[in-house]
Amino acid sequence: MKKNLKSRTIFIVATILVCVFGIIGLPKSMADLKRNFNENIRLGLDLKGGTYFVLEVQVQDAVKADADQAIERLKEDLKKENITWTDMQSTDVKAVADASSEAITVKGIPATMSSAFRNLVTERYTTYNVTVLNSTDYQLKMKPTDLLSLESDTVKRTVETILNRINGLGLTEPTVTEYGSDTHEILVQLPGLDDPARVKERIGTAAVLNIDDVKDGPFSSRDAAMAQHGGVLPLNTTLVKSKPRAGVDGDQWFLVSKNPVITGAVMRNARAGQDEFRKWETSFTLSPDGGKRFGRYTEANVGNRLAVVLDNQIVSVATIQSKIEDSGRITGLGSEQEAEDLSSYLRSGSLPAGVQYLQERSIGPSLGADSIKEGLMAGVAGLTAVIVVMLLYYKRSGINAVLALLLNTVVLLAALAYFHAVLTLPGIAGVILTIGMAVDSNVLIFERIREELRTGKSIVAAVDTGFNKAWWTIVDTHVTTVVSCAFLFLFGEGPVKGFAITLTIGLIANIFTAVFVSKTIFDYELSGHRRLETLSI
Repeated sequence: MKKNLKSRTIFIVATILVCVFGIIGLPKSMADLKRNFNENIRLGLDLKGGTYFVLEVQVQDAVKADADQAIERLKEDLKKENITWTDMQSTDVKAVADASSEAITVKGIPATMSSAFRNLVTERYTTYNVTVLNSTDYQLKMKPTDLLSLESDTVKRTVETILNRINGLGLTEPTVTEYGSDTHEILVQLPGLDDPARVKERIGTAAVLNIDDVKDGPFSSRDAAMAQHGGVLPLNTTLVKSKPRAGVDGDQWFLVSKNPVITGAVMRNARAGQDEFRKWETSFTLSPDGGKRFGRYTEANVGNRLAVVLDNQIVSVATIQSKIEDSGRITGLGSEQEAEDLSSYLRSGSLPAGVQYLQERSIGPSLGADSIKEGLMAGVAGLTAVIVVMLLYYKRSGINAVLALLLNTVVLLAALAYFHAVLTLPGIAGVILTIGMAVDSNVLIFERIREELRTGKSIVAAVDTGFNKAWWTIVDTHVTTVVSCAFLFLFGEGPVKGFAITLTIGLIANIFTAVFVSKTIFDYELSGHRRLETLSI
């Protein structure tokens, strides 16, 4: 018994130390303690202030671009098959709701070539359905499932691109996420930033993505590169620093051409994968025009190197192994993470569709300060009232409940710090509700113990039975509440999710503190006094 009690005590103390470290780290002074606490416990937009946007992605731009790209490919394919036509154009979509009406109309296909035309479209344009308008005219319309996939991918790529851009603003916890279940809206929350114009400029300005010809390198420093070329760089070249990579020590600089081979404007998609030897690579797709230019260049420069440069920083250097047209591969990547990162850089080079600002708000820090002050006052008042009632009603055993309650709060804050969660005003409400749930658990346990004492059981037996009988009731109430939180998280937005996360963490912590910790305290108290005839409860 004593050995088991000692093990549980060590585990509880270790848990407390880990939690305290997560909240305040290892401060050397009061100033360090305050700074560490502010860095680890991140505040949401409603508490810290900042900028709030709701954007609508113009997905019809991506659908239109896909149709235009299909038209260019179709023209080339028809020319190769000697199939003639008189006119080919796409629908001019004006609104997001009309994205499904985007279609390609092909006119003037000779009746003798209709079968060959339909076979070509069916085999090579699998995302489109063919509809016969008359004996010479046809309409190509994207299949509903492929349209939904394109729209979803467009929104996700827009989120990724915007997040990649605003990360350069130096914000701690920016939030960019899909907003709403049946729309193409994006929610952007930027705590601590009260300059909407700067954010809009950052989002609206295309990130500079180039694929450049590598002339020389790598060099360990700019000075080493300059010394290699006699202090004067060759004409139309510039030095660019490489992004730090795993397994590469020190800086790397490359001499690249000032005139890019292609830019991010012609990049259509990129994804990570593995080649036939299970080595990681990144495949990419270009627009028809970009593919033609890239094909001519790579055909003439097999064996030379290319650098992928994003915002004046090299993210990858690869050797041209063969001619690359509208799609290609960047091989020789060291890991899955490197391949994923590179595909992300390539995709985020330009927004896949335009965005429209539906809502725009700036929230000052004074509002957040008032919310924090009032929330803390409510929490302290509630906690104080609970402590007083528990001590008066349950006497000495109330101290047990108070200790478990305080530890519950510490575990909750530590979880927020370790998971990099953001504390919002609804999150504070979740903390206060967690206090109520924690007290309810202790009340259940104490009342069960009282019932067992009334039946004449010994103190030790009453405590053990009380905890055992209260356990399933506590689990039942907590599980049902966690299920409710899961629905709030799945179908809620923003602050509602914050409330659900905070409450869920608090409930899980409460099971640990109200049952495991509280029982350990009781056992520790009774371990040396097993012949007590009364229990202060």
